[in-house]
Amino acid sequence: MTGLRCVGCGREHREAEAPYTCPACGENLDVLVDHGAIRSRWSRDDAGRGRGDGIWRWLPLLPVSARPAIPLRIGDTPLVALPRLAAALGLAALHVKDDGRNPSASLKDRASAIAVARALEGGVPRVTCASTGNAASSLATIAASVGLETIIFVPETIPRPKLAQLLLHGARVLLVRGNYDAAYDLCLQATARFGWYSRNTGFNPYLCEGKKTVGLEIAEGLGWDAPDSVFVSVGDGCIFAGVHKAFADLAALGWVERVPRLVGVQAEGASPLAAAFRAGARTAAEVREATPRTFADSISVGKPRDATKALRAARETGGEILAVADDEIRDAMRRLAADGGIFAEPAGAAAFAGLLRLARDERLDARERAVVIVSGSGLKDVESAIRLVEPPAPIDPDLDAVAARLGVRT
Repeated sequence: MTGLRCVGCGREHREAEAPYTCPACGENLDVLVDHGAIRSRWSRDDAGRGRGDGIWRWLPLLPVSARPAIPLRIGDTPLVALPRLAAALGLAALHVKDDGRNPSASLKDRASAIAVARALEGGVPRVTCASTGNAASSLATIAASVGLETIIFVPETIPRPKLAQLLLHGARVLLVRGNYDAAYDLCLQATARFGWYSRNTGFNPYLCEGKKTVGLEIAEGLGWDAPDSVFVSVGDGCIFAGVHKAFADLAALGWVERVPRLVGVQAEGASPLAAAFRAGARTAAEVREATPRTFADSISVGKPRDATKALRAARETGGEILAVADDEIRDAMRRLAADGGIFAEPAGAAAFAGLLRLARDERLDARERAVVIVSGSGLKDVESAIRLVEPPAPIDPDLDAVAARLGVRT
């Protein structure tokens, strides 16, 4: 890591000068790495030999000085080929990166691991974040494994499974009256007042470096032949920006020949970035705050905190940010589970809903090789999944009842 560059004013800063955002204009920062130095002493084969060590096998591309003493395995999640769904949608290939297999059942573990590692290196005993649920439970999970205290700010509407995760992992939880944005603002105030280490998306620049590891794994899993498109659910925009950073790093290293088209997907009830993209916006200042209304709680964000990076990711790759209805997300959950065997939470399925939308609108080429990132397991929000199905009535414990229910002869 050579320093940090502001995505707004372009000023460069040393690490010590800017712990979170640009001190000159307040915008978010990019982490700069010396690709030439990395390329001279590290190769794709070196990364492959570290398989089994999760995200830490990408250490030369991460903003930590050494592999931290985190006992949990984070990353190296399955890249699942779904040929039946690909054929049904008229695609050459379809893969799903199932990040619900991480320790807390969420992609957010990749960012939380970086936050915990940097807190350990800095000797900071308390870490904090605001979240709709996944980032918080992720941080609580990983911090518990190394004995760090966590102070968590979440809206009072947090799904109960995610709240249970937080409390069981020993987090000190503050249920905030209001939405995610209210919790976020309060958390930033507390960070400044009490000196805790902030694991807040779109504020701490190093989290994007953790999230980019999902893109590094996708490229490796496809034999370093980048897909044509990658679909990503978008709330704050940090995961989307991280995938962009991954392929930009790989292209700079000469490990992939091109950067794929990136498609960000928001829920219609929480789609300020999709609206901004349609309006031609390029910076956070041009994004109009919205009042979020969607059952996909993990992307229920009205004021996206990584807006500039997200808009840049879409525009620089020839991609887009679109919005899908909640009913489209529900259909995506059903199809992923029934036709792909992947149980996704609503926000995790939103990316697939975006793919289904483009397929329905005949905007995908027959030669398209697409990857969908499922960012969280359906077990994170079981109540939403239950509402999609009709539980069967019980039967008597005999074969005649089985035959009658299934319509088969005994």
